[in-house]
Amino acid sequence: MEFTDIERFLDDFEYVVNTDSASGNNDGVLKVAHFFQERFFRLGMACGIQLPGNGTVPCLKATLGDPPHDMMFLGHMDTVFPEGEAAQRPFALHGNRAWGPGVCDMKGGLLVALHALETLKKTGDLDKISVCVLFNGDEETGSTQSRPLIQETAKTCRRVLVFEPCRPDYHLVNQRKGGGWFHIEVTGKKAHAGADPHLGINAVVELAHLVPLIQDLNDENLGTSAQVTVISGGDKVNIIPSLATASVDLRILDPKEKQRVEAFFAGLSRNRLFEQSVIRVSGCIDRPPMTVTPKSLAIQEVIMAQAQKNGHHHGGHHHGGMFRRQPDRFFGHSHH
Repeated sequence: MEFTDIERFLDDFEYVVNTDSASGNNDGVLKVAHFFQERFFRLGMACGIQLPGNGTVPCLKATLGDPPHDMMFLGHMDTVFPEGEAAQRPFALHGNRAWGPGVCDMKGGLLVALHALETLKKTGDLDKISVCVLFNGDEETGSTQSRPLIQETAKTCRRVLVFEPCRPDYHLVNQRKGGGWFHIEVTGKKAHAGADPHLGINAVVELAHLVPLIQDLNDENLGTSAQVTVISGGDKVNIIPSLATASVDLRILDPKEKQRVEAFFAGLSRNRLFEQSVIRVSGCIDRPPMTVTPKSLAIQEVIMAQAQKNGHHHGGHHHGGMFRRQPDRFFGHSHH
């Protein structure tokens, strides 16, 4: 059967969306990788599946030409949807919209990258440029295994396009907050709330004392947000709690904020309410913000000019960013 370009795209779309590939479902991710591997081979690209980190997460790398590459196409093959999701709500078209698990985030983007390269091959332009493609398999869980591979590969490329979906009305994401997570653990001392409360050190009260200090980190003008998102402590109503914990989601827009924020958490244990309490803080800003640069604006102008020829009007857009893993950095503890 001979496909038109759009029919071929939709046929490919149905196949990859109906392939479950949740983070951790490495067999599913590998199946998606094999699909793209075969197509990149047909384009004459050197292509292989790599297993970085602990050797369990499939990543697909394809290159054409020698480094430094003119362009890197970056994307991820994993989704947030569990095994069986595709069977429950398979790929479907309703009017001019496609539905199914991973349609936007980001199997549609992977196919745009593939079909763009296939179009360049048809026009004879692909052989005039040097291209690198890297699709990883653990982005939805923070790219913990593939991140070094991505960083090292990006160093061999002059430009990088990330094929995540754009924002509504075709707004490109040209700026993105960085950030990370922080975890606070307060240790006090148990005591009976009625018989001998004076012998206890209330970890919940100590932690509650720290929350407003964290809240003061928020600075709308600088684009910094600090949100205590998960908090717990205590297990019995008549017992003074000896343990309380909190998690903090931290986002920054200004790269200079990393120093201020990390210095704050490094010194947080000095702000004790109770002299005998112990405060332990771990975490760091492990994702720097993506800022607008003259080079990124130049790429954006090219994309916008081409889009306008096709009747689309793009605009720049910045986004808060997403973080999904707990950093390892540990600031230590303070106690007396």
